[in-house]
Amino acid sequence: MIGAAGAWLIAALVLGIAELAAPGIFFVFLAIAAAVTGVALLALPELPIAVQLASFAVWSTVTVLIGRRWYRDYPVPGADPMLNDRSARMVGQIVIVETAIVDGRGRVLVGDGSWPARGDDAAAGTRVRITRVADGVADVTPV
Repeated sequence: MIGAAGAWLIAALVLGIAELAAPGIFFVFLAIAAAVTGVALLALPELPIAVQLASFAVWSTVTVLIGRRWYRDYPVPGADPMLNDRSARMVGQIVIVETAIVDGRGRVLVGDGSWPARGDDAAAGTRVRITRVADGVADVTPV
């Protein structure tokens, strides 16, 4: 028989593995709480189950709150900071004028879509560079 302390430590291990299998920065805090409860049981083997569950609940709350504060103060940078900012991703791209830019207004082909554009007059088919996107309109300059 592994005992209650061993069960808590195994639960900590399983929760740690779950964090690795499905990273979401949550199971790790529960794993820490289970490990603390297991170590407490090694020191005080006669703790009733109600106290063990209360310990796990308290330590889970404490570790989650510490974790939330940590990730707020030290955010994890993403591999692509412009992942969900399509406008920012377009800046610098060279695109084709779809509808001639006349009097500063026209349309450009960006990927598989068409975007309104403003800039110097340019004929359809001209290559231009996107310098900024504001209010859904691409500012362009000739290449």
